[in-house]
Amino acid sequence: MTLDLSRVSRTAILVVLLLLVAVGCAGPAASAEQPAMVDACRPPVKGFAVTTDGDGKPLPKATTAPATGADPHTLTGPATATLTDHAIHPVASTAQPKLPVDVKSCDGKQVQVKDASRIIAVDLYGTLAEIVFSLGLGDKVVGRDTSTGFPEAAHLPKVTPSAHDLNAEAILSLDPTVVLTDKSIGPPEVIDQLRASGVPVIFFSDARTMDGMPSQIRAVAGALGVPERGEELVKRTSAEITSALALAPTGGLGHQRMPLRMTFLYIRGTAGVYLMSGPGSGADAMIKAIGGIDTGTDIGLDKSFVPLTSEALIRAQPEVIIVMTEGLKSVKGVDGLLKLPGLGQTPAGQHRRIIDMNDTELLGFGPRTGRTVAALAKAVYTP
Repeated sequence: MTLDLSRVSRTAILVVLLLLVAVGCAGPAASAEQPAMVDACRPPVKGFAVTTDGDGKPLPKATTAPATGADPHTLTGPATATLTDHAIHPVASTAQPKLPVDVKSCDGKQVQVKDASRIIAVDLYGTLAEIVFSLGLGDKVVGRDTSTGFPEAAHLPKVTPSAHDLNAEAILSLDPTVVLTDKSIGPPEVIDQLRASGVPVIFFSDARTMDGMPSQIRAVAGALGVPERGEELVKRTSAEITSALALAPTGGLGHQRMPLRMTFLYIRGTAGVYLMSGPGSGADAMIKAIGGIDTGTDIGLDKSFVPLTSEALIRAQPEVIIVMTEGLKSVKGVDGLLKLPGLGQTPAGQHRRIIDMNDTELLGFGPRTGRTVAALAKAVYTP
């Protein structure tokens, strides 16, 4: 029997080609993992840091009794709320980023994050950058906004050279692989320019509340491919806030009296900006956390911030005025603030009860919020 070698060769080649096609079609497609999907607009955890932890489970009763002292309704004079520790402490988790990740951005776009080696995180309060650093990714951040004021970011170049306005050229010069932001900062044209240049831009919720904090942390962690670190950070932040809430008295430091009435004012005297806070401002949540009554909510304001009027101040009758430190400086200190119409006709004005706190810390609602609550409670109740 004689073999036809040419036919064998042709047959062998055909078999090999068929096998290669089968492997090419079935092999990689069957083993490749689909990118994870993350929602940047996760709903808030109702009652977080007030009655529940980051998972919605009831918090244990605080065992630390508030410090006793003078009736807070009789205290006089100004005070500054200062964090005992300004530093960012990254979570201990060493989980590595798992990318790519598909993200549903809060502006309705779907964005894919393939590379988190060069991050820019920008918003009005510095919250997003604080979360990124606390997740242990601070060494990947290449630029910052004006509000990112913690020590670990001080060396980074600013991408908001003019107040809080983003500069497209400044951002693109840093060659970012992903930009995290929200609608609290702009202008929109800059975001359009970044996306047109091929930079993935993700919008997160711009709400700054206690309830929204765990969702915000989880969303940022998920978008950067480190969801495990996000869970660790939520757990730690919840524990710190629980401890801080023990400092918020009920009934006024042991005195059987009503809680203090507090008003937050957003002041920029050099720019002629004078606003009174209301529900949804973030200040209302902070005031509630330290056991006070937010007067803006109490008198029926329907917006987070409204132009300040003497009528509103007199109607609110705050016993404590809370302002940002730079805002207080912009009106030349407490004496300048007390010249605002109507303030002298309130208990806060009459007793000079003005509490100021660092602009980048007061309303950030980031991982350092427990320390912020503790510092504010101390300044209000035991100055």
